[in-house]
Order: sequence, then structure tokens, then C-alpha cells
Amino acid sequence: MRFKFTFTAIVAACCLFPCFLSAQVKPAANLMKLNAQEYLEYKGVNVMLAHDFYPEGHQGGVGIIQNGQRVATNGDIRLEPTPGQWSPIPKVGKRVVNKNTGEVSVRMEFPNPDMNRHGFNPIIYPDLNFAYNIRVIPAGKAFKIIVDLDKSLPDNWIGKIGFNLELFPGILFGKSYYMDKQFGIFPQQANGQTYTDQEGEIQVKPMAEGKKLTIVPETDMQRMTIENLSGGNLQLLDGRAKHNNGWFVVRSLVAKGASKNAVEWLVTPNAVDGWQSEPVIQVSQVGYHPAQQKIAVIELDKNDKKVLPVSLLRVGENGGLIPALKANPTNWGDFLRYHYLQFDFTKITKPGMYVVKYGRYQTEPFQISTDVFKNDVWQPTLSYFLPIQMCHMRVNEKYRVWHGLCHMDDARMAPIDSNHFDGYIQGHSTLNKYKPGDNVPFLDRGAWHDAGDFDLRIESQAETVHGLTLAYEAFDVKYDNTTIDQKNHIVEIHQPDGKPDMLQQIEHGLLAITGGYQAMGRFYRGVIEPTIRQYTILGDAANITDNKPFVTNANNTDPVLKTPAAADDRWVFTEDNPGRSLETAAALAAASRVMKGYNDTLATQCLQIAQEVWKNTADQTLRHRVALAVELFITTKDKTYADYLVSNTDAIAANIDNTGWLVGRTMGLISDANYHNKITEAVKKLYANIQQQGAKTPYGVPYEPNIWGAGWGIQNFGYKQYFLYTGFPTVFSDTYMLHAIDFVLGCHPGSNTASFVSGVGARSMTTAYGFNRADRSYIPGGITSGTALIRPDFPELLNWPYLWQQGEYVLGGGTTDYLFLVLAVDHVLNKK
Repeated sequence: MRFKFTFTAIVAACCLFPCFLSAQVKPAANLMKLNAQEYLEYKGVNVMLAHDFYPEGHQGGVGIIQNGQRVATNGDIRLEPTPGQWSPIPKVGKRVVNKNTGEVSVRMEFPNPDMNRHGFNPIIYPDLNFAYNIRVIPAGKAFKIIVDLDKSLPDNWIGKIGFNLELFPGILFGKSYYMDKQFGIFPQQANGQTYTDQEGEIQVKPMAEGKKLTIVPETDMQRMTIENLSGGNLQLLDGRAKHNNGWFVVRSLVAKGASKNAVEWLVTPNAVDGWQSEPVIQVSQVGYHPAQQKIAVIELDKNDKKVLPVSLLRVGENGGLIPALKANPTNWGDFLRYHYLQFDFTKITKPGMYVVKYGRYQTEPFQISTDVFKNDVWQPTLSYFLPIQMCHMRVNEKYRVWHGLCHMDDARMAPIDSNHFDGYIQGHSTLNKYKPGDNVPFLDRGAWHDAGDFDLRIESQAETVHGLTLAYEAFDVKYDNTTIDQKNHIVEIHQPDGKPDMLQQIEHGLLAITGGYQAMGRFYRGVIEPTIRQYTILGDAANITDNKPFVTNANNTDPVLKTPAAADDRWVFTEDNPGRSLETAAALAAASRVMKGYNDTLATQCLQIAQEVWKNTADQTLRHRVALAVELFITTKDKTYADYLVSNTDAIAANIDNTGWLVGRTMGLISDANYHNKITEAVKKLYANIQQQGAKTPYGVPYEPNIWGAGWGIQNFGYKQYFLYTGFPTVFSDTYMLHAIDFVLGCHPGSNTASFVSGVGARSMTTAYGFNRADRSYIPGGITSGTALIRPDFPELLNWPYLWQQGEYVLGGGTTDYLFLVLAVDHVLNKK
């Protein structure tokens, strides 16, 4: 249910790190001032303006961090009292910083032409054009928010446009507020009454209205006041009454005729005297192998100058904590807004349960054992998460039904020239024999739901198949804990059926990929719900469709043909994307190897399709073809594919960042000295660069924090490290692979040290963005995106189910990279 921005697109939109001001700008201890990172600061209070611009994910506009907790965000002009994911948002212009006054301002305008009814995630803007500046200005121990419009609003928009500030609900439940003489508590669920406005839209009645709002007056750490200085009232609204993923909203309307100082608020977040963030110890929530490097990272407030000794304590078999090691930590240095120490306890190898203690902070218990990665670490992903995400199945777990039989009416050909709200685009043709609205056969089987949504993206299906295939080949995983009945479309968790679960999952993914190709003569782009109402459904996927393929008749007209809607069937989109086709074919070429002897029909189909795509795809882009060439060569040993690789030696070496992990698997199969020498030399340079990048953070992995959590990227890095380490053992070590798994399992920045993998480790993400997120729950074995960056320097991982950029699960590499990585780490460490 999130916007599926690629990491590349996000990086392009927002630079990764801010330009730092000169050292002459220093925050005063007793006044709000501009600091060197270009945000306002007073003790433990920080005020950002447009460092982030991701309002769809509650991250943008004016944002406030108060005593170590992000409490407010998205301070901006909005056209709706409680906006949702597809609501109009302004275009962000130039940010201007006045070093003398401390004022920060940014130019905004409606509409945003890049999103207005077109683009990756089109938004429908009304016929309204206006521009304005937002300014944040220090005001003693407070700050002002001022909005200046270029000109006053049209009369027909008066009473509809206002300035909003969103308050994070997760820390407000059960706490109080005052609005002038009104008062109450912030409720756990949306209780506010809704009404229908003059345009027929459902709106939320305010919880309170007045001139001055005091938030959590009973707690110094959270108390904040907001005063409206521009006339009119403030409104306190519960955005969850209209959108499940909404926040509490403070809003004031723009008055008729207002332009200069159209909005003026005085905001006073209480800053606690002497506040510093508490020390945090970051370790793997699972633990360590005796042969593994073991480094605890200690995160300190930048003003915390005390360095205390660190203790490793063994949990006694009969109770108590037994000292195992005590030492002074090593000073690592500064990263983001914190100072870091490291505690190396590699020399401790005695099996058992341990904790690390620094001052008052003590970690959850973790183990040191040769079996640390053998049980309860990768199995939840294979025996819970993947089965639960299976489409076209009913999924049972003893007394529980995770979801009913779903989407058996898949799928209808999408209309041409359509731009879907979740980024799918159908061009001027369907690119196959089926016309818009036609039922496309063989799509009512196989596939996994994209975890935060229910759509089936071809790349996530192919990546899942590919990752599972390589894991099965490398580690011979015969684990069986699930019954998968394709004939009757039933899955039974915790009920073995005598077949390796991993092969059954590979088969399930292949049924959808090959079925679509069989029907259309090409791969589908994606299969997705046609309406936002279906797309936003939370809970059981069986509630989305009736499982009956739509049939047009005189009494049941057809939504695809733009007549009154009656069908609920998903649409299938196609595309002309040779690169994606080649990468999908690579997954099939690999899978044909493990399907042989298990499902020979599928094995034959996979290889035939992969060879056909190789022959018929004109795209010669190296990074697209290398993966397919490698897999076809390993599968067939046909010299054609080896010749392709050898003839492109120079290009492969020049693109070693992307190709090294792939071609490493061919080094023992291709006898060509030039091929070996040039690729090995390129790999040496790659390793040197990884070492250089890894040294930039206290976590020992290349890591440049982004607006999205870095978990998937780090585990993909670790996954590729295994192939580089095994393909080039004289060049690569296992160091970075091991650091990557530590990062994903809890050794990462920020106060929330949870394992990114739900249900794995002593502390993990048990509130996550899966289909059961409305229950503030999780799916075991799902891997979240993890700690995100509130720009420019605040790492955040909230205990909140609706932030896809922190807590979402996905299929593809976001799932199988982790599964593979754990198996690889266990394999490598137990061979030593």
C-alpha cells in the first residue's frame, strides 16, 4: 500500500547528506538557533524544514524531534483536513537558509506538475494554482511557523485550505491535551464523529478547537504548545477516522484575503534541561558463532563525554549473571548525530547465553554457539512468511486461517493507455492477443502477494524463485514443515508432507511466471487490483474478490470498457521491458535445474522459455544479459553462453559492482586466462572499495542512510558477498557478509535495536507493515525495511504499523536475500 519508489529514484530526489555550514554557526544553550546541519536546535529539540519530502510516508514539511522522539511532521499547506496517501501535495522548491537570523524557508506550489494525473503514482489535483513560502524562525525557546502566500486564495477555496501539522499517534495514546478550556485524552482508536461535506466527501469533526493547544501537559519530555497568532482557531483532528494510517492533525484555515502572514503559529516544544539521549548497545539479537567476530556498538549522545567500562556477562545455567569480560570500549568516532564506541568480545567462545552491559543499559540475551544460525533464524521465513504470502491458496495454521482462498478469478487484461494509481502503466497496446477486459488464462495459480499489498510484480516473483533456487542448490535444504496442495489450493503450516518446502515454494512461483508466458507469449508486468477500495483492504485477501471470473452480459456491464463497474477481478499489465524479461528468464534458467526430477514438466518449460528469451530479446545491455548467460551456461554447459561471457570480459570487468557476484560462479567452469585475470583484477578493486566504504560507519558495512530503511539493501549486499567470497577466495573474506547479518539482526543505528526480521531474535519487529498491520501485528519471518533516516541525521525505527519505509515486508530479494544469507553464514562458519 505504499508508493513503490525505487531506491535510485529516492536518491535522485533527495541528496543523501546535507551540505554542512561553517563551524561559526553554533547553537546557544538557552535559545533556539540554527545549527551546522541547517535545522533549528534548542537543547534536545530539533526543528527541520523540507530536509525530507515524503509526506505520503509522514515525513516532510516542518518536522519536530523532541528529546529523542520525532513527535510531529508534515507541517505544510494541505487541501484537506486529514490527507491520505493519494491526496494532492505541493511541489517543493528551493530551500533558503539565513545564517544571520536563523530563518529557514522553502518555496512550495500547487499543483506538482510531475504528479498531476500522470507519472509513476499519479495524483488527481483540482483546478487550483497557487504558491507560497513556509518559514521557520527562532523565537527564544520556541519557534514560529509563518506561511506567506503569493496572493490570496480564490473565494471558492476559503474554508477548505489550511496549514496542517501531524502528531505521531504512537506516543500519545492515553495522554492528555488542553485546547483553551477543552480537554481530553488521545484515544487508542478513532472515536471522532464523521460527516459528509458539501462536496459529498466524508470528513472528521474536530476533537477540539481553540487558540492554544497544549499537548501532553503532564509529561516534561512531551509537553508542547501551539498557538495560532494569525487569527481563527486551531483544530485538533484524528486523521485515523478517515484513513487507517492517519495521524493526529493540528490545523488552522487560511482566512479570506490573507497573503502575507496568512498562517502564523508559535510552537514551543518543551526542552528538558540537561537532556541527553541514553546510551544504546547494539548487538545481534540472535547471537554469534564462536568463530565469528563479535563487536557490540555503543551509541552515545554527541554531548555525552563519559566513557564507561563495558561488561559481557554470561547467563548462568542456575541463574544469575557471571562476568565473562570487562574492558574499556574503543572510541570509533562520530556518525550521523551520535558518537560511537565499540566493544570487541571476539575472544569469548564458550557456548551459552550472554548479555552486554554499559552503565544502566543491558542488552537482551543472545547466544554464542556453533548452532546459533541453525534453528529459529531462517526457518520462520520459509515455514511462515512464504506460505502466508501464497496467492491462490487457503493458508491454515492449525486453528488459525491466515487467509482464505483468494484471487481465483485472475486475471483480466488491463485497459490500454491506463496509468494505475500504484505505478503500473499499460501502453497503447496489450502486446499480446488478448484485448482489454479479456480473461487471461493460467494466471489463477502460483505467486506470492507482495507483502504490504496484494499485487504480483514479475520482478518480485522472479527474484524470490531465483533466491530460493540458489539457496537450495548451495545448501541442500530438505526442510519440510508445510503441506502445500496445489490441486486443492490448500496450505497447512506445521504439517509436513514429505516434500522439501523450498522446492514446493519454487514450484509455486514458477506456476505463475510460466503460466503468464504460456498464455501471452511474454511475461506479465504485474497483476493488481483495479480500484483503490480493493487495493487498500487490510486483512484477509479472500475479501478482495469473489473468486469468480467476470463474464460480460447484458445485465452486467464492464468497468474495463468504462461503463458501470461490476467486476472485482484483478488486472494484468504487460510492458515492453527487455531488461526485466532477461532477468526473469535468468530465474527460470536457474530454477530448471532444481525442478528436474521434482517437476520435470516445469523444468522443461523453464529452460525453453529462458532460451527463447535469450534468442528473441534484442536488448544487448550487459547487466541484463550477464545473469541469464551465467544461469544458462551453468544449466546447459552450452559453449554459446561461455563465449558470450568471454567476449564481454572487458565490459564485465568495468561493471564489476553488478557482475562480480554473478561471474564468480563461472570461474571454475570457464578456462580462459584473460577472463580470469581481468575479472580477478577488477574484483580486487571492488574489494578495496568495499573496505573503504565499510570503514565509514561503525557497523563495518557500506551504508549511506536513506529516507527508506536500509535493511533490504544491506542483506542484498551480504547475499552477494557470499558469492564473491566463494568465487574469489583469495581476494574476498567473509567479513562483510558477517557484518551484514549482524546489521539486519539488530546491530544498526538508533535506539530501537530490534531485529528487522519479525519473530527472530530476542527483540524483533513485531509491529510491521504486512496485511495484518491493522491489528498492530506481524508475520513471522517477514523482513522489514528497517531503520530509516529522518534527514539529515536522525535514525528512526518506530513501533508503528503504517510506515512502509520502516516496517514493510516485500517479496523478492527483500525476503530471499535474508534466507540465503543466514544459510550462507551458518555454512561458512561451520566449515572453519
